[in-house]
Amino acid sequence: MSINEIDTDFIVMVIWGVIFAIFVLKLFQSIRLVPTKSAYIVERLGKYHSTLDAGFHALIPFIDKVAYIHDLKEETIDVPPQECFSSDEVNVEVDGVIYISVTDPVKASYGITDYRYAAIQLAQTTTRSVIGTLDLDRTFEERDLISAKVVEVLDEAGSMWGIRVHRYEIKNITPPETVKNAMEMQVNAERERRALLAKSEGDKQSKINRSEGVMAETINRSEGEMQRRINEAEGKAQEILTLAKATADSIERLAVVISAEGGQSALRMQLGEQYMRQLDGLSKQDSRIVLPGNLVNFEYWMDSIGLKDDKK
Repeated sequence: MSINEIDTDFIVMVIWGVIFAIFVLKLFQSIRLVPTKSAYIVERLGKYHSTLDAGFHALIPFIDKVAYIHDLKEETIDVPPQECFSSDEVNVEVDGVIYISVTDPVKASYGITDYRYAAIQLAQTTTRSVIGTLDLDRTFEERDLISAKVVEVLDEAGSMWGIRVHRYEIKNITPPETVKNAMEMQVNAERERRALLAKSEGDKQSKINRSEGVMAETINRSEGEMQRRINEAEGKAQEILTLAKATADSIERLAVVISAEGGQSALRMQLGEQYMRQLDGLSKQDSRIVLPGNLVNFEYWMDSIGLKDDKK
């Protein structure tokens, strides 16, 4: 066997070895293990054939090919900052984030070239159109309105792209520095106005509370004084009633005693003692008193009040 024949045989063996290796490689590539929440789009001879769900799958080598792989889990896509003009011609910079998921892998593969890029572009254009209808102040207040409008537009287009837009959130709305400074001055002025208003309301309430306290104190004092006078009047009335009752009892007992045998004599004796005691008090030194002439006539005075001597 010549050297040329040996080289030819070696080359043929190498070629067959390469073909065999390619066949084995394709055979292994035809075995697919699809993870959970994933979908593989299979094309047969360049045409859509089937969608592989999670699990084990075997393809026909050299005929079937996995053309697209889709993750069915919800994913977030950042929307880059863009410049928007509000209705009052103020330029603001807005960025956000989209939460989407693939619902139809076939439409996501063949309905649009790149659904992520398309969703970003549509979110930006919708955001610009919505902000263009709002004043600058309302753009900060109507974030939910902007997000809802973007979700509505994206969801309508997503039905054709095989995706579902769950929500869209605006991360930042950044006005120019001049506008930001003006807004800060406005906020500070509003804060100062509220502080002055709160202080005036506090002073007003303080004065009201103080006047109400003074009024309540005056009322309490007047009521206390009135109650004190009532109590004093009731005490005096009770004292008068008690004295009157005691006097009446005394007079009643005195009448009983006088009407008894020897009662008038005893009363005359007691009055005589008091009479003599009073006369003795009039005889003080340096005392000048003008008295009636019959003052020393004790019997005359007793007879004038009806007290007669029982012995007569």
